Amino acid sequence: MNHLKRCVGVVRRDVLRIGGLSALGIGLGDFFRLRRAAAAETSPVAKAKSCILIWLDGGPSHLETFDPKPDAPREVRGPLDSIATGIAGVRLGECLQRTATIMDKMAIVRSMTSPLGEHNFGTHYLMTGYKPSPALEYPTFGATLAHERERTGVLPPHVAVPEFSRNVSGNGFLPRGTEPFSVGGNPERPDFKVRDLDFYRGLDLDRLDRRRRIVNALDAFARSRDASALSQSDPDLEQAYDLIASPSAKAAFDLSDEPASVRNRYGRSGGNGIGQSCLLARRLVERGVPFVTVNSAGWDTHQNIIQLKQRYAGDRNAHLPSLDRAYSALIQDLDERGLLGETLVVVMGEFGRTPKINSGGGRDHWPNVFSVALAGGGVKGGQIIGSSDPLGELPHDQPVTPSDLAATIYTLLGIDPSHELHTGDGRPVRVAADGARIVAQLFG
Repeated sequence: MNHLKRCVGVVRRDVLRIGGLSALGIGLGDFFRLRRAAAAETSPVAKAKSCILIWLDGGPSHLETFDPKPDAPREVRGPLDSIATGIAGVRLGECLQRTATIMDKMAIVRSMTSPLGEHNFGTHYLMTGYKPSPALEYPTFGATLAHERERTGVLPPHVAVPEFSRNVSGNGFLPRGTEPFSVGGNPERPDFKVRDLDFYRGLDLDRLDRRRRIVNALDAFARSRDASALSQSDPDLEQAYDLIASPSAKAAFDLSDEPASVRNRYGRSGGNGIGQSCLLARRLVERGVPFVTVNSAGWDTHQNIIQLKQRYAGDRNAHLPSLDRAYSALIQDLDERGLLGETLVVVMGEFGRTPKINSGGGRDHWPNVFSVALAGGGVKGGQIIGSSDPLGELPHDQPVTPSDLAATIYTLLGIDPSHELHTGDGRPVRVAADGARIVAQLFG
């Protein structure tokens, strides 16, 4: 028999149980802490210690990347060709030459589907697993992981390189301390420098004649650490202090420490910066950062989609060649360092692009079907999950929603999709949406 649930998410049986425990001096707060501890004991074992999300902001075309249609009419297959991979019958877009050689380490979901074809809504759905709601903004994967994992070092647990998506806050209803730390700048530039490592709000280290004020601010912060549990520390100040005070934290962001051969392997495009951003992401997860988002902008290709391949004759630094170099180098580098098995790498954007080329030679928004690539972190490589129809318009089989993908990612990271977070006013919210299905085929 189903137990009647009250509006706060507590079943009648639990209310009676609390009443009994109260006689023993155990109150409501103690009950919820005990229940969370019990849930933690039954959480799935994490396959992945960390996750790198390569976010292709704007909506990458599935037809030019992970789901080409070489046998479709010209107006569908577009101006680019396709290439074979090491997996029989699996082809990728022609620009993903290096990626094709590591297909045995990857899994591609070709049957992703969503009803949301607007950037803000699509981003929220893909990054949280929840459709947007005017009543509540949900936390992204990185914020949830930062909230649930015990922090073990001074580096921020949730980092965005170089910036986080403009379409979501990142932390949703979770505390500010789970917000992504955006490094800023362009990792491709020789003078690349991470913001806030030398100064922060009220802590301007360039003003040497005001050192006393800085010391006083840091002393105040140190005292706040010893304050009672009821005092509210400033997570921004705490994060700034940790980074300013730790040489090893600063060193994690120093790309000049990498050999030129490694930096060149990832690609130094000078434009969209995805190569060095992926290299920085590897350095961060190597040092224990649980979640890094690499944000690659410029995938909203309404016109002249050929520019994804080249903007001028002989161009090697357009979006597709740059992604190919960066992604393949990241997977191979993680593998060589023994980190791939514990690092989940996800490549996705907010939706796909229209099956037919438009009058401007581009493709418009198309959420009905699109692709996501996953590797490492317990993912079984060398497989295609689901498919789109012959024209890339709709899922042909095994449709996967962003909620399903979220449940799968959380499971790989060792978080039970049914685990409950709580809003500021105490409302329980599942990590993954109710009814979300884990894509079991992805698991190795």
